[in-house]
Amino acid sequence: MTALSRPDPVLPELVIDDDDWFRLLSAPGPGHEEALRRLHQLLLRAARHQVTRMQARLGPVGSVRVDDIVHQAADEAMVSLLGKLSTFEGRSRFTTWAYKFGILQASVEVNRHLWRHRDVPLHELTEPSASDPTPEQVSEAAELSTAVRRAIAQALTPHQRTVAIALLVDEVPIDVLAERLGTTRNALYKTLHDARVRLRRELDLRGYDLPMPRREQDR
Repeated sequence: MTALSRPDPVLPELVIDDDDWFRLLSAPGPGHEEALRRLHQLLLRAARHQVTRMQARLGPVGSVRVDDIVHQAADEAMVSLLGKLSTFEGRSRFTTWAYKFGILQASVEVNRHLWRHRDVPLHELTEPSASDPTPEQVSEAAELSTAVRRAIAQALTPHQRTVAIALLVDEVPIDVLAERLGTTRNALYKTLHDARVRLRRELDLRGYDLPMPRREQDR
């Protein structure tokens, strides 16, 4: 059975004004516990909505496991949101801002479930087969591909290669990779950034003038 069986608590009509959410959630006091309760209900609804949308990817998973994913996502989203409460700028309604945390975390939890019993391929980048066709019209792309492979092999540390290949080539979800390697998302982002800097420097030395990402241009 794959239906989402256990209903979440019905979210009553909110009586908390949008401007009051930050105050009520920031510190203990009158209304603090009620605000936490209603926030968790909101995140449950967001997580369940997203998991339902991704139901086809989950496949034949039981309703109990689905409920676990939903509630795990809501709990993790709650921790994340409260940790970033000070970043709320009021550009949208607080509930809209909060809802996105539930959506994002639900996607993360679904990916974790999908990779739970799969091996993360922490391997070196394989060399292209000599028999692969190299049409003239893509000769430059083939040459660049070879240069990138050599740069990955020669310019990156073993750890940087592992992270870059897993995230960029094998498309392993970053949360899954962080869990398997016993590290954090931020640490992996830093490693990936450093790897990209090294690759760009190495390719520049080899005469490849690659376009710089917009975020780096604006620095």
